[in-house]
Amino acid sequence: MLEFISARSAANPDAVLAALSGVGLSRRIASLRDRVGLSDPQIGSFLLVAGGAKGIHACDVAPRLEFWIPFLGSFETLLRILKGNNVLVLSDLEKVIKPNIALLQECGLTVCDIVKMARFAPRMFTSNPKQVEGFVRRADELGVPRTSGQFKYMVGIFANISEGSATARMEYLSRSLGCSMDKLRSAVQKLPQILGLSETNLGSKIEFLVGKVRLEPEYLLKTPKLFTYSLEKRLVARHYIVQVLAAKGLKGLKKDVPFCSYVQLGESCFVKNFIDQHENVVPGLSDAYAALRAGKVPPEVQH
Repeated sequence: MLEFISARSAANPDAVLAALSGVGLSRRIASLRDRVGLSDPQIGSFLLVAGGAKGIHACDVAPRLEFWIPFLGSFETLLRILKGNNVLVLSDLEKVIKPNIALLQECGLTVCDIVKMARFAPRMFTSNPKQVEGFVRRADELGVPRTSGQFKYMVGIFANISEGSATARMEYLSRSLGCSMDKLRSAVQKLPQILGLSETNLGSKIEFLVGKVRLEPEYLLKTPKLFTYSLEKRLVARHYIVQVLAAKGLKGLKKDVPFCSYVQLGESCFVKNFIDQHENVVPGLSDAYAALRAGKVPPEVQH
C-alpha cells in the first residue's frame, strides 16, 4: 500500500490522505487534525514526506508531532528535517528522543542550539542515548569547550560520521598539511565542520590553495573556513577574476592581494566590486566568472 501511495500520489496530498483513510487509518489521521491541529493540506504534506505514511501506518505519531512542532518552532521546520531523517516520527519519544535532548541540555546547550543540531545532525536525536554520550565524550576529548559556540557542531559531526572516519580524516589532514596533531586539533576546534568533508574534497582544495594560490599550510590551519568554500564556485573562480584585474592594475590591486580579503566576501558584494565595476573595462569578465562557477574552462578575457 505504501509503495502504491509513493508511486501514484507523490504530488497529490489529498489522494494520500484519502488512500490512508480508506485502509483503516482514519482514526490516526483524525488525531493529527484534532489533537495536533494540522490542516488537511499539512497532513497530506506530512504523509508525502519520506516516513510520514510509514510512520502513521506503524504507530500513532500524534504524540511525537505534538512534541516536535513546538520544540522546533514550526510544522514547516519539522518537514524539512524529516527529509533528512524520517525516524524522528518513529523513534520512542520517552526512551530515545527526550533523553538525548536532556543530555545535550546537561552539556549546556540551549533549545536554540539543539534546534540547529536537529537541522544538520538529525541522527543525534534518534541514536541510542549511549551512542550520544559517546558523541559528547569524543567532542570533549578533542578539546572543544562545552561553552564554545562550536561544541554543538563538533558533537553533530561525530553523530554524522564514525569515529574511524573522523580519525582517518585527522590523519589525512595532518599528512597533507605536514602539521602535528596538536596544531590540527586547534584548527578543528575553530571549525569542526572540516571533519565532515571527504578526503577527496579536502585534497583538491589543499592542492589548489597550496599549489596554485601559494598559501602556507600554517595559514590554512589558522583560517580553516577556507576548506568549507566551494572549490569551483568560490575559490577558483574568484582567484581567477582577481588575478585578471590585478594584471591590468585595476582597483590598485597587486598580484599578491590577500586571498582571504576577497574570498570571504558575500557573493553579491564580490560581484558588485570585482565584476560589475569592471565589465566595461574588461570585456568577458562576467562570462568567465559564470563559466568558472559552472566548473568549465572560461572564455578568453580581453586583457
